[in-house]
Amino acid sequence: MAGEQAFPAPRDASGAASTRLSLGALFWLNSYWFATAFHWGALLTIVIPAEVLRFVPESQKGSYLGLLFGVGAAVAMVVTPLAGALSDRALFRMGRRRPFMIAGTLLNCAALLWMRSAPSYGWFLAAYLAVQASDNTAAGAFHGLIPDKVPPHQRGVASALMGFLSMVATSAAVLLAGTLVGRGQTRTVYPVIIAVMLLYLLLTLWKVKETPQVTRPALGFLAFLRSFWINPRQYPDFGWLFLTRALVMLGFYTLIGFLQFFVKDTLGLTTAQAASLVGRLSVLVVGAALVAAVAGGVISDRYGRRGIVSIAGFFLALTCVGLLFQPGLPVLTVIAVLLGIGTGAYTSVDWALAIDVLPSRLTAAKDLGIWGIANTLPQVAAPLLAGPLLDVFNRIQPNFGYTVVYSLAIVYTFFGSVFVWKIKGAR
Repeated sequence: MAGEQAFPAPRDASGAASTRLSLGALFWLNSYWFATAFHWGALLTIVIPAEVLRFVPESQKGSYLGLLFGVGAAVAMVVTPLAGALSDRALFRMGRRRPFMIAGTLLNCAALLWMRSAPSYGWFLAAYLAVQASDNTAAGAFHGLIPDKVPPHQRGVASALMGFLSMVATSAAVLLAGTLVGRGQTRTVYPVIIAVMLLYLLLTLWKVKETPQVTRPALGFLAFLRSFWINPRQYPDFGWLFLTRALVMLGFYTLIGFLQFFVKDTLGLTTAQAASLVGRLSVLVVGAALVAAVAGGVISDRYGRRGIVSIAGFFLALTCVGLLFQPGLPVLTVIAVLLGIGTGAYTSVDWALAIDVLPSRLTAAKDLGIWGIANTLPQVAAPLLAGPLLDVFNRIQPNFGYTVVYSLAIVYTFFGSVFVWKIKGAR
C-alpha cells in the first residue's frame, strides 16, 4: 500500500524522491510529529515552569528556568545531528531510521519517569537532560524520513500535515497539562505523555516501512567529523536559512519561555491559575495555527515559500509588540490568535524550505539535524540571555523585565523575517 512504500523510493536526477504519495501515506509518514509536539507542548509550556517553582525561590525562577532550558537545548543541539548522521549511514535490517526511533523513544519514556520522581532541582535537571538526549535521538533519525520519501512537489503538503498534527498535539497537550497542573495533578501528565509517545511510535512502525540500506559509503572518522560543517560560502542558501531560522526562533523562545510567568505576574494570578489560563489561551493559538499551517503549506507548493516565511515572522514580531503593553485578558486573546497565525505558517513552511535547500539528499537526516541547531541553539541562548535580564529588571521595577525581554524578541524576529529574502535557490 502507499503508506508502506519502502525506502529507497524512486528518485529523480537530484536524488529526491519522485513517486507521488497519497494523502493517507503522507499522513502516516508525518504521524510521529504528533507525539513529539504533544511531548514538548506539555513539558515546555506548562509542566516544567510549574515544576521549577516547586524547587526554587520565586525571586530566582527566571534564572533557574533559563538554566534548565538552556542546558537541555545544548544537549539537543549535539544529539540531533549526530543521531541523524548515524542513521544516514545505518545498515539495520529494519531500515536506517526506525531503530533509532525505537531506542530513543523507549529511553525517553524511562527518563520522563525519572523527571516525575525527581526530589530536587538537581535531579530534575539531570532527568530533563536525559529526556532531551533520548527524544532527539529518535527525532534526529525521524527527520530523515520526509526527504527520503516525499517528492519536491509535495513538500508543502507534507509540511502542512506536519504543522497540522503538531498544532493539534500542542493544543491538546497544553490544554490537558494546564488543566491537570491547575488541579494540582502535575505528576499525572508524565504517564499521559509516555502513552502518546508509545502509541505513535507503534503507528509509525506499522505504517511506514523501510528497505535496509545494503552499503555504507566509505568515510573516515575525521571526514565524518568534518561532515558536520556546512560551509555557508559553498552553500549560501543553507547558511541564510540557518541564520534566519535562528533569529526567529530566538524571538519565539524568548516569548514562550516566560509566558506563564508573564501571565502570572501581570494579571496577578497564582501558579495554578496561570497554568490553566495559558492552557486555555493555547487553544486559540493552536486553532489559528492549524489554519495557517495548512493554508501556508499548500500555498507554498504553488507560489513559493520565502514570502510566507517572511510574513509569518512579522506576525510573531507583532505578537511581541502587543505584550509590551502588558494587556488584560481580552487583548491577550487577540495576541494569542496572532501568535497562532505566525507560528503555524512559519513552522510548516520553513520546514519545506529547509528540505528545498539541503546540500545533499544522501545526508538528509544529518543536514536537517544541523539545520535543527538553528532551533535548539536559540533554546540555549534565549533563556540564558533573557532569564537573568527578567529577574534584574523586575527587581528594578515590577514587571519591567518583561518589557526588556520582549523588546529583544521583536528585534530578533524582525531581522529573521527580512533576511529570508537572501535565500536565492528557492521560491
